[in-house]
Amino acid sequence: MWNTFVEKFIEQEGYKLTLTGLTNTALIAVFGLLIGFLLGSIIAVVKLVPAKNVLFNILKKLCDGYVAIFRGTPIVVQLLLLHFAVFPALGLLLEDVVEASLIFGLNSAAYISEIMRGGINSVDKGQMEAGRSLGFGYTTTMIKIIIPQAFKNILPTLGNEFISLIKETSVLSLIAVTDLTKSFKAIAESTYEYFIPYIMLAVTYFVIVYIISLLVKFMERRLNTDAKK
Repeated sequence: MWNTFVEKFIEQEGYKLTLTGLTNTALIAVFGLLIGFLLGSIIAVVKLVPAKNVLFNILKKLCDGYVAIFRGTPIVVQLLLLHFAVFPALGLLLEDVVEASLIFGLNSAAYISEIMRGGINSVDKGQMEAGRSLGFGYTTTMIKIIIPQAFKNILPTLGNEFISLIKETSVLSLIAVTDLTKSFKAIAESTYEYFIPYIMLAVTYFVIVYIISLLVKFMERRLNTDAKK
C-alpha cells in the first residue's frame, strides 16, 4: 500500500495536485476568516448600537435574521444553495476559490458576530465613556478603543473559528473545488488504495491545525506581554 502511494505521490507527481489543494484550502480559509471578521464586526456593532429609529430597528432585525439563518443551517446546505441557486440567479460568475471564500466568509460572519459581540461586552463600559469624553463619536470610539481591546479578548476563540474553517473546507469537493481533501481523494481513487492516502490526509490536517494553535498561543502571549508594558 505504501509503495503504491509513494509511486503515485512522488514518481507520478501526485504531490502537485496536493500542493494545489493545500494552497486553495489555505486561501479559502484565510480570506473566509477576513471576510467573516469584517462583516461579523459590522453586524456585532449594529446589534449593540442603541436603537434610535424605526429604520435602525429594521437593520437590527435583519442582522438577527442573518445570524439565525447562517448559524441554523449546515455549511454544506449553504454551499450548495449559494453555488447552484443563489449566485446563478443573481448572475454572479466567480472563480472557484473566490466564490468559496465568499461563501465561507458569509458563514463565518454569523459566528464571528456573536464572538465579537461577546468580546465588545467584555470591555469595561468606562472605555466607551472615556472615548466619548475625549470628543470621539460612537463609531470612532468603537473602532479605535473598544474593538482593539475586544480583539485581544476573543483571539483564542477567533483561532478556533479559523481552525473550524480549515476543517470545513473538506466539503468543497461538492462544488468541484480542488481542496486538500479532494486532492488526496483523487490519489486514492487512481490507485484503488484508500488507507494510506486518507491517513496522510488526516495527518496533514492535524499538522495544519497544530501549527495554527501554536501561532494563536504565540500571538496571545505577545498581546498579553504588550498589555503589561
